Amino acid sequence: MFNALIVEKDDEGKTSASVQQIGEDRLPEGEVTVAVEYSTVNYKDGLCIGPGGGLVRNYPHVPGIDFAGTVESSDDPRYKAGDKVVLTGWRVGEAHWGGYSQKARVKADWLVPLPQGLDAKQAMAVGTAGFTAMLSVMALEDHGLKPGNGPVLVTGAAGGVGSVATAILANLGYEVAAVTGRPETEDYLKSLGATQIVPRGELNETTKRPLEGETWSGCVDAVGGEMLARVLGQMKYGASVAAVGLAGGAKLPATVIPFLLRGVNLLGIDSVMQPYDNRLRAWERVAKDLPMDKLEAMIQPATLSDLPQLGADILKGQVKGRVLVDVNA
Repeated sequence: MFNALIVEKDDEGKTSASVQQIGEDRLPEGEVTVAVEYSTVNYKDGLCIGPGGGLVRNYPHVPGIDFAGTVESSDDPRYKAGDKVVLTGWRVGEAHWGGYSQKARVKADWLVPLPQGLDAKQAMAVGTAGFTAMLSVMALEDHGLKPGNGPVLVTGAAGGVGSVATAILANLGYEVAAVTGRPETEDYLKSLGATQIVPRGELNETTKRPLEGETWSGCVDAVGGEMLARVLGQMKYGASVAAVGLAGGAKLPATVIPFLLRGVNLLGIDSVMQPYDNRLRAWERVAKDLPMDKLEAMIQPATLSDLPQLGADILKGQVKGRVLVDVNA
C-alpha cells in the first residue's frame, strides 16, 4: 500500500481531493512502474485537483502532470530497476493517473532519463513550467535571439515559467525585463537576474496603434490576451515571441501589421507532445544553463496533503516560483 492524492466526483458533480492509501493493482496500464520522489504544481494541476477544467476524463483520479523518481520495474528494455527518470506531459495527470502518488505506472515512451547534473528534487523544482521555459528560450535562439540584441521581455515573470525563464536568460547573458502585477515580487525577480521591472499595468492597456517603438529583442509570454497583442507591436524588427500561456485570456485582439511590416514571429510552445529528442535536448540545456542557486530560491516545499489548497491558490495566481512536492513526506 502507498499514499496518493485521489480526486473523486460525487453524484452532483462536485469534486473532492484527499490523501488515501491504495494498492498497485489500482495503477493504470504501462510498461514502467516508478517509485515517485517528487512532483510539483502547475496551473493544469490546479484544474485537475479542483473542477477538472475538462481535462480529467474519469474519476477517481490521481493528478500530477509531472514527476521524477526511480524505476522500480520495467517491461521495456530501455529502462531497468534503479534508473532515474523524469516525466512531463503526454496528458499524464489529466487522462492518465499522474505524479501525486508514491508510485506511478506509465508508458516507457513518455519517460526521459534524468540528465547528468540533475537529481530528482532539482528536476521537479524545474518541472513542466521550467521545461517549458527552456523550450521557449531554445525556440527564441533558434530564431536568431542573441545576447546584446536588446532586452528580452518575460511576462508573468513571478510565476513558474517566468521565474525559470528569467533565471536562464540572465545566466546566458541576456538583459531581462520582467513583467509583474505584484510589486512585492520585485526583489525576488531581481535576485533571479532581472535588470528591469515592468509593471503589468503598462502593458495591460490596449492601444489602437498596431505598432509602437521597437523595444524588445525577444519575449517569453505566459499571459496571452491583450498583453500579448500589445507586446507584438513593441517587438524589434525580426524579433520573436514565444507564447507559452494564457493567464490573461485566450483571445488575441491583434493585427497582422507587426508580422508584415517588422517580420515579427509568434512561436507556439507546446510541452505536452514534444518529440523525445527535443525533450532530451531541453533537459540537458536545463542542467547546463539554469543556475542551481537561483533554482533553490524559487522553491516552496509541499507535501501531498498541501495539494488541495495549493491547487486552489495557483488558479487564483497566488503561487510564486516553483512548488516542490515531496510525495513521501
